[in-house]
Amino acid sequence: MSHSFDIVTESPVSVEQIHAAFGREDYWQARLADGVGTTLDLLRVDDDGAVNVSITQHLGRQVLPGVVAKVVPADLKLRYRETWRPVGDGSMRGVAEASASGGLGSSRAENWLAPSGGASQLRSAVRVDVKIPLMGRQLEKAIGSSLADSIPAVLRFTTTWIERTCMS
Repeated sequence: MSHSFDIVTESPVSVEQIHAAFGREDYWQARLADGVGTTLDLLRVDDDGAVNVSITQHLGRQVLPGVVAKVVPADLKLRYRETWRPVGDGSMRGVAEASASGGLGSSRAENWLAPSGGASQLRSAVRVDVKIPLMGRQLEKAIGSSLADSIPAVLRFTTTWIERTCMS
């Protein structure tokens, strides 16, 4: 069973500024700086403006919730891929996918970043699927709640990074 939900959040910076930030390695290094055991594996900007990012996060058993640590046979590795493409009219479409090692679960967010006046609006349709018997549904809800907080937090981080780095 999977858990789905929608998120809408806004930023005072433009879609173009966000797109430019997504294509910079210094942006991704700053975004990942607090992620212990997190590596930027790929950052590629294609000729058509598409941005492709791959990230790996190694989670030791000590940082996992106790119940999950009992079920997971080893340290957990999360693989994360994010792709953003300009789609015309000043908008971008993105897909963010995460998967846990051992087929324990995954998430997928379909994202739309569109101009909103001189600013931008991000809409995300998120699906979380955890394949741990008996506790999967509870973990899906917990992960969903975490993503409902973290997606707007990432946009706030991006906005602050742009304001500090590109507008000063």
